[in-house]
Amino acid sequence: MGYDVNRFHGEVDDELICSICSGVLENPLQAPSCEHAFCTDCIKEWLSRMPTCPVDRLHVAIDDLKPTSRILRNLLCRLVIDCDYSKSGCTSKLKLDQLPNHCLECDYNPEKPSSCTECRLTIPKSQLSDHVCVRDLRSVVSKQEEQISYCTTRISELEQQIKHLTEKFRSLSCLVRGFNSHCPANMMESFEQDEIERWVHTLPRARITRWGGMISTPDNTLQETVRRALIDSGCPMNLVAELMENAHERRWPPGLSTLEIRQRNRKAYHNFVCRKIPGRQAVVVMSCDNTRMNQEMLLDPGLVMIFAHGIE
Repeated sequence: MGYDVNRFHGEVDDELICSICSGVLENPLQAPSCEHAFCTDCIKEWLSRMPTCPVDRLHVAIDDLKPTSRILRNLLCRLVIDCDYSKSGCTSKLKLDQLPNHCLECDYNPEKPSSCTECRLTIPKSQLSDHVCVRDLRSVVSKQEEQISYCTTRISELEQQIKHLTEKFRSLSCLVRGFNSHCPANMMESFEQDEIERWVHTLPRARITRWGGMISTPDNTLQETVRRALIDSGCPMNLVAELMENAHERRWPPGLSTLEIRQRNRKAYHNFVCRKIPGRQAVVVMSCDNTRMNQEMLLDPGLVMIFAHGIE
């Protein structure tokens, strides 16, 4: 509900009047299209019954309402109004935006917090005449004891929940350890191998036209771009680091370890089955693809070859 127009000093513009309650706008909101403004409580109650603007009947939903313009808010703030407790004797006249803070501290406000001179207990001013220190202090202590009792009960309940969850965690841990202890090592290896092969078969076959373009010791930036391309291709995360370690001479197999040895084995590595790393001049040579190759030419699970050019 809006403010009573009779509480204001001076003329109040019609644009500042709520057309629902006929009072001066209180916490106003406006319709989005027609921009008619109303008290927040008034327009929400209206729209709960009829989703149209009270002035021009355009469709409006509660969620469509928006704050009023800065100009309208400034006009409201400049209005001079009597204190809420003027009938109780307050003679203050203040601007509308100052009213809330003034009313909290107004000496005529019966709910203004006041302190007892004897026990220092803070209570509403209207209750001071009926205040009895011992009785009211006991009431405060009783409420605090109830709060402490409630908190103690909640703590006990939470401790029980923690205990229950801890026991469940221990049970699950035992199950996991039991599974691991009874699961054959070759079964786990088979799972990992299946995952690797599934990924390898998603990569296209590559044909290397210029083996001389191979970079034996690629710089860190180039290695990082290839590592990122491996991750983006779906390479199992536990395999990425291992493959990238096999991307230069210090980790290459004996048959590829130096330029001289590579020249000597040139015909052999022409037989590699290579898989293209998407978006890069690089390939992976995986053990599962090259079972017929001499073991001196392979690393398990595979190696990365990075080229300057020459991959189709």
